[in-house]
Amino acid sequence: MLTLNTSDLSPVDLQNYLQYAIAPRPICFASTIDKNGNVNLSPFSFFNMFSTKPPVCVFSPSRRVRDSTTKHTLENIHEVPEVVINIVTYDMVQQMSLASVEYPKGINEFIKAGFTPIASETIRPPRVAESPVQFECVVNDVISLGTGPGAGNLVLAEIKLMHINKSILDADNRIDQQKLDLVARLGGDWYARVNRDNLFKVTKPNRHIGIGVDAIPYAIRNSKILTGNNLGQLGNVTAIPTDEEIDDYAQVPEIKEILDATIGDSQTRETQLHLKAKQLLDEDRVDEAWKILLL
Repeated sequence: MLTLNTSDLSPVDLQNYLQYAIAPRPICFASTIDKNGNVNLSPFSFFNMFSTKPPVCVFSPSRRVRDSTTKHTLENIHEVPEVVINIVTYDMVQQMSLASVEYPKGINEFIKAGFTPIASETIRPPRVAESPVQFECVVNDVISLGTGPGAGNLVLAEIKLMHINKSILDADNRIDQQKLDLVARLGGDWYARVNRDNLFKVTKPNRHIGIGVDAIPYAIRNSKILTGNNLGQLGNVTAIPTDEEIDDYAQVPEIKEILDATIGDSQTRETQLHLKAKQLLDEDRVDEAWKILLL
């Protein structure tokens, strides 16, 4: 394993390692305005939500690595402490990237990148019409993390108004994750697309406290077939099936066929049962997987 002392690395090399490793990162596409009314639009991937009530997002327009200068977004926020955070989707990612070009002060990236500005309702900076989710925010604080190259400036932006395109909502007016088609930032020129093809669900930890991986029988816990993810699923149950439930499941034709075909061959039987259990776990059928594993 390569071990690196961060103090020994140049800002450029350190940033490279961090941005590749700490990923994917959501993108804050921030529109701001200065005291003279000049609009700026720029993306930042040092961004996330940090509070629900009050609803606060934090993003960081860091100092430029090459010369430690600050960005127009940060300068604008100090003059007019308001920002619109526009969420970026795949359909707008190339234009968003174009908006990150370091145009001179006073150049409107809405125009350069071909985006449509629409007036906000509570703050001065405009919103990006092409973004399906737009947050009107007031800036509560800006925390400087340093003055050297790459130093961050944490902008604490409190969301006052949300605008959500109805096309991404479900029947209950909730955002449908599969409709949003988000993109996220990786290292270098790399991005990730979050669409139907690569979405998956992970059941939240059981509120009633799962049994834990340590409570899984040794032979199952040390299976050569089950993965760490599979063990996490098994450990998230509050109780294992009863003997009666296991005996009943053994009569399921598909399972009975495995048992009959492996009479007298315990090693093959265990392998086949574990393979079947893994299939069920990958389908999130945890209770059935437990019954098979305990046969």
